[in-house]
Amino acid sequence: MKQRLVFPRQKVGLICVAAISPPQILLHSILLFSFLLSPIAVGAVDITQQLHRPLNSSVGRQSRDEADSLLGIGEQQYASGYADKTVTSCLRALELYHSIGDLKAQGMTYNLLAKAYVQLGSFKEVEDSLRRGLAIARDTEDFQSQIFVLNNIGTFLLQQGEFAAAGKTIDDALAIAHNVKNIEGEGLSLSNLGLVAARLGDYNKAIKLYENALIFRRQTGNAIGEANTLNNLGDAYLVSRNYQDTIGTYSLAMQTAKTNRDRTNELRAIDGLVTAHSAVGRYQRAFDLLEQRLILAEELQNLPEELKSFQSYAQLYEQQGNYLTARNFYERAIILARTLKDSKQETQLLDQLTTMLRRK
Repeated sequence: MKQRLVFPRQKVGLICVAAISPPQILLHSILLFSFLLSPIAVGAVDITQQLHRPLNSSVGRQSRDEADSLLGIGEQQYASGYADKTVTSCLRALELYHSIGDLKAQGMTYNLLAKAYVQLGSFKEVEDSLRRGLAIARDTEDFQSQIFVLNNIGTFLLQQGEFAAAGKTIDDALAIAHNVKNIEGEGLSLSNLGLVAARLGDYNKAIKLYENALIFRRQTGNAIGEANTLNNLGDAYLVSRNYQDTIGTYSLAMQTAKTNRDRTNELRAIDGLVTAHSAVGRYQRAFDLLEQRLILAEELQNLPEELKSFQSYAQLYEQQGNYLTARNFYERAIILARTLKDSKQETQLLDQLTTMLRRK
């Protein structure tokens, strides 16, 4: 689970990874990060050096307007997938915000900068940006920002395999949220603590944390957060082989996401349902869901999601022993991987096809 960095200024969706086995579902959907699988090379610039670069003396209103414009451009660049350009815009905006002493704006800029570095695979810079944002939130006694940044740092540490540190950091966020009665922050923190428990293999604890998180997320009307936590809960039930609750939970996540046009969580819920239904032999229902998935991916003109749909079709047909149809879908997926220039995915698909043909 690509769960994701969560920022108070902007909601961020998850990357769904189609899978057939429960361990794969949990691996790819357990985190809140929107990591890209093929990091883009970027020449990272030291942020401190940027902030202390000499500026033209004409600062003030003009500098603020320029900084605000750069931040807006950076947000547009990030939304369009240009993370490297986002970094450039953010670093320049930080220089200007630093020159006029606007700490709150600097904090928002660090949030966006961290998200861009995630996409670029520059993880050292991700942590640096997050911790700088946290320092600003503490200096300005901005408790809401502290809650969200601590959760982001926690999920980053979780991704790095530092489970104890991740749990401690998210616990700190939960304590702040509880003290200031920030319901949204409590829901997010409980959901992320569920991720920590799941990564440690304590699925019973994870389930309880997710269930508590849902209480808070429903109070705030945060439908995207609710669907995300429902998917997390479905993952935990799936690994526990509690297929009845798995199917019920993923179905609710799918409906919630569909109602709110949250396509990322909708696709992720469908993947979980396909796995659960096929595990109990309901292959026709699994195929119906895959048909919905492929139609949705085509409507979105999302080639990576189309590829995942073909891969899931291939794996499901392979499970049934229909190797000819499975081969057809593997080959279609391979063609899309080549179109996307995703050599890693292409190699994986070729290996799967070769293994199937040998077994046949």
